Amino acid sequence: MDYVNLGSSGLRVSQICLGCMTFGQPDRGAHEWTLTEDDSRPIIKHAIDAGINFFDTANSYSAGSSEEIVGRALKSFVSRDDVVIATKVFHNGRPSPYEVGLSRKAIMAEVDASLQRLGTDYIDLYQTHRWDYTTPIAETMEALHDVVKAGKVRYIGASSMYAWQFSKAQYTAEANGWTKFVSMQDHYNLLYREEEREMHPLCADQGVGVIPWSPLARGRLTRDWDTTTKRSDTDKFGATLYNDDDRRTVEAVTEIAESHGVPRAQIALSWVLNKPIVTAPIIGASKVGHIDDAVAATSVTLTDDELQTLEKHYRPRPIVGFA
Repeated sequence: MDYVNLGSSGLRVSQICLGCMTFGQPDRGAHEWTLTEDDSRPIIKHAIDAGINFFDTANSYSAGSSEEIVGRALKSFVSRDDVVIATKVFHNGRPSPYEVGLSRKAIMAEVDASLQRLGTDYIDLYQTHRWDYTTPIAETMEALHDVVKAGKVRYIGASSMYAWQFSKAQYTAEANGWTKFVSMQDHYNLLYREEEREMHPLCADQGVGVIPWSPLARGRLTRDWDTTTKRSDTDKFGATLYNDDDRRTVEAVTEIAESHGVPRAQIALSWVLNKPIVTAPIIGASKVGHIDDAVAATSVTLTDDELQTLEKHYRPRPIVGFA
């Protein structure tokens, strides 16, 4: 496993980040397909043994139980200073006026709650999960700066938003001498490439690391188009992301995977890793074999012709993934 700097920061992360939405109590929150703690721990341990040091979760995943499971597992398997723990704030999960948002009140409450669930004194990368249209960006950026200066957070990042919003946040922080975002966690894969238009050029220009979510398109790139899973049958958000026009791209992945003699996941992930702007794609794993495929993908080489084959069926589409 190779380790790279997250954007222009000094934070060193593995080329693969393990997304932890899969880990959580199925009876807590909205994701009934998640793995229990007993089933999650072997996968987290396998990731550590494979050299992955970067773990991404969120305060909202399975009503906080993802943070709890990940925190206990990492404490059992590895020294705290040897891993990078990332979590997110916005969907705060309380049936109150503060159910969502990035107000100063929400951030101050949620960072402490995440620290408690994770069982740690600090969060390496604290990310805004979505854009808050009801709170002034200056209030959000100052609050994030304050949790950094308080020692509760080391770096801050953002997730899916428009490029103009990200630019506004960065400018606001710079103008006031506050901490700036070092990373963008956005929706990016062979079936959704709209981030190439504005967000990725902005990140390249500003030295911001890109850590895409759903690099395998929620598994659509790893199986036959008409195949379903327990997750796909119940994932209402995921159902809004892709359409039948994507079938040809999935077939191209299949063709190239067969020519290489490797699983489709390795080809789809290798394509993402091939993009210079990408620091570390965030992969989900419900089996230890998913970890092995992700690590193997870092060694897959795609020719220019293969890249063209994978990309040629893509068509522009409406922006999705910001909900």
